[in-house]
Amino acid sequence: MMVESLEGGDLCIPSLNTTCRPMSVTHRAMLIKTLLSCFCLLTVMLNLLVIISISHFRQLQTPTNLILLSLAVSDLLVGLASMPLAINNLVSCQNIDKISCALSYLLAFILTSASVGSMVLIAVDRYVAICYPLRYSFIITTSRVKMCVCLCWMCSVIYNLIILKGNWSQIVLSNPCHEVCTIIIDYISGAVDLILTFFGPVIVIIVLYVRVFVVAVSQARVMRSQISAAKSNTVTVKKSELRAARTLGIVLLVFIICLCPYFFPSITGQDTTTDGNSLAQIFLFYCNSTFNPLIYAFFYPWFRKSVKLIVRLQILQPGSRESKIM
Repeated sequence: MMVESLEGGDLCIPSLNTTCRPMSVTHRAMLIKTLLSCFCLLTVMLNLLVIISISHFRQLQTPTNLILLSLAVSDLLVGLASMPLAINNLVSCQNIDKISCALSYLLAFILTSASVGSMVLIAVDRYVAICYPLRYSFIITTSRVKMCVCLCWMCSVIYNLIILKGNWSQIVLSNPCHEVCTIIIDYISGAVDLILTFFGPVIVIIVLYVRVFVVAVSQARVMRSQISAAKSNTVTVKKSELRAARTLGIVLLVFIICLCPYFFPSITGQDTTTDGNSLAQIFLFYCNSTFNPLIYAFFYPWFRKSVKLIVRLQILQPGSRESKIM
């Protein structure tokens, strides 16, 4: 049996009249709350910049960036909803009803599935770009990517409704002071979710990227042997594709690193409880939504350039959508 819960009851104690009375908050707790709130704010701001950049500038609306846009939307929602809820449960003393408890889990599960689906789409996109460069523009089109992204989100909603459907009655609100939101997922549903949300996508991503970098290394050796001017132009394109694959590979690696601790208890057959380690695992997973746009900022010149235009409000000028960013 797998138990998922939102933490926070340890900061409250029941009083004689059965009402909730918060305990004194330590400096350490306030420091943790401030730090997590900063991560939350940073997550919202950075992913909002990614969304505005790709949505506004036509040159950035490539098939690859449309998948990044989907990932940024899920990361933004994590920063707007999931992270504040976790922070609130950590430091506050508020009751929660079963409907709110169920919706919070449903939203968190949908965003997780959508992020995983976007990561798989990114891996497939880079695989086709590196391994089948001449056919890439025919296989990966803007309309097909939009359709795949929509299907990804629709499947995430339907899949999690099915997974959680049989477990709504098993929502438990414990602790007479602070009603800790807990949902008990049966073993079969937990095993299926572990395979479809973790093992399956991670294996697909690793296999595709191993293939990508094997092909990229072999192509680099061939390109170094070419000395004609015509071939040198091709080298530039290949280097651009390889640079994009490397950057997105870092995004995928960080995603897997952040995902593993969250699913580790399930992998080892343990329950996910409300101890401090569970909270750290949850927030490490959430902080992946902060790391993604930071990686773009370090490795994507177009993102840094578009941020400058957004901050300077130059996107409000006529014709700014057609600006050369890349």
